[in-house]
Amino acid sequence: MSITVLHPGMLTTIQDQGRTGYQQFGVPVSGAVDPRSAAVANILAGNEEGEAVLECTVMGPQLRFSEPAVIAITGADLGPTLDGVPMDNYRAVRVGAGQVLRFTGPRCGCRAFIAVAGGLDIPEVMGSRSTYMKAKIGGFKGRKLEKEDVLDLRAPGTEPKALEARSIAPEFHARTEYTLRVVLGPQDDAFTAAGIETFFSGVYVVTAEFDRMGCRLEGPEIAHATSGDIISDGIAFGAIQVPSSGQPIVMLSDRQTTGGYTKIANVISADFRILGQLKSGDKVRFEKVSLPSAQEALLAQRASLRLLRHVLDG
Repeated sequence: MSITVLHPGMLTTIQDQGRTGYQQFGVPVSGAVDPRSAAVANILAGNEEGEAVLECTVMGPQLRFSEPAVIAITGADLGPTLDGVPMDNYRAVRVGAGQVLRFTGPRCGCRAFIAVAGGLDIPEVMGSRSTYMKAKIGGFKGRKLEKEDVLDLRAPGTEPKALEARSIAPEFHARTEYTLRVVLGPQDDAFTAAGIETFFSGVYVVTAEFDRMGCRLEGPEIAHATSGDIISDGIAFGAIQVPSSGQPIVMLSDRQTTGGYTKIANVISADFRILGQLKSGDKVRFEKVSLPSAQEALLAQRASLRLLRHVLDG
């Protein structure tokens, strides 16, 4: 059982839930930019939540399946079709031998995730199958997929039980403006009171400078008390750096492990599912929440995944 890449799309890489435990050595976590969508795709396909998936950015790939398989696509709606027939997102779908999965173009969101029942036959590097392209680590030869690449499955022919029932309503919907919940810090004291007020009252637009490393925003200038520079320290997923320009940068999966710009706040983990779907031109507001509220939101999200698994698998 294999999947042949007829066209790679704009940017298609293999990602799982990330490479943890190596940031002290300068190795980024990587992993899916929208971890929840990747987990849901796997659950629908009958895989473990942390199984590797294909992360497709803006324009999806063209893939031909050599044998029957079951797939599930979540996250952005990039217009998936099987042999030209539209297929649903957020549903486990049986693909026949020789069928071709294509995408007509983005309808909403930025990144779609394709899970294949049985899992991709990709070796682990430092405990993860995630691709970190800059260092050519993990994934398929450490790079994005290219035309004529062939992907094998670890357990070909796998089909989850109750296939027809394995679907949920799409979780991401386009909006005129997105709200990201944040916890202040760790360098919020580096900003003036007016700067903090600007951060929470302003509307910011995603610029064309966005990738798996970070997302540059443009909007009202956030005033520092003195400077935007600090002694380099660690950077978490969702950290919002504000250099001296006063324009925020939200750090994503392939972020560097340390950085020397002040961080005004951090997007909460439960909202990575929104953060990972932002694209150029989208408008964003920030909402302050407490650390306990952020923790409760994450626990609720994890509980919803457990419930989905229980409902589908029994």
